Amino acid sequence: MTTRGVLYVHSAPRALCPHVEWAIAGVLGVRVTLDWIKQPAANGAWRAEFSWQGEVGTASKLASALRGWHLLRFEVTAEPCATAEGERYSSTPELGIFHAVTGMHGDILIPEDRLRAALARSARGESDLEAEIAKLLGKPWDDELEPFRYAGEGAPVRWLHQVV
Repeated sequence: MTTRGVLYVHSAPRALCPHVEWAIAGVLGVRVTLDWIKQPAANGAWRAEFSWQGEVGTASKLASALRGWHLLRFEVTAEPCATAEGERYSSTPELGIFHAVTGMHGDILIPEDRLRAALARSARGESDLEAEIAKLLGKPWDDELEPFRYAGEGAPVRWLHQVV
């Protein structure tokens, strides 16, 4: 079963750009050349985005290939398909990586056990329930990435297909 999604590299230092392309190519099994444009939200940073099509789990593989690189901000989305829910991965240097399962309308689906754990931490006074729910929904990542998303409006999108 295949799915499709989008990879948004919101900001990367110029020296990291070819390494990002090589990492993506390693996952997709095809040569990747992205159209890098300057990222106005961060001096000296570059951005790129493209759509991809591949097996279910490709979004996870892309996020794993890119995570942990300092100064790289990115998001990977995968649409739901007949055999799997959708996914969203967001990553920033300060927060690390966030993963959410998404439904067919793009809503974040939070598993029961994660909600119960958030309620338990709040009940014990370890945290604020509103802050816990914000984390479960990825709000800290959205807050940090929003200026970079806005700066990228109108950027070109290129379709890439995974070799199976």
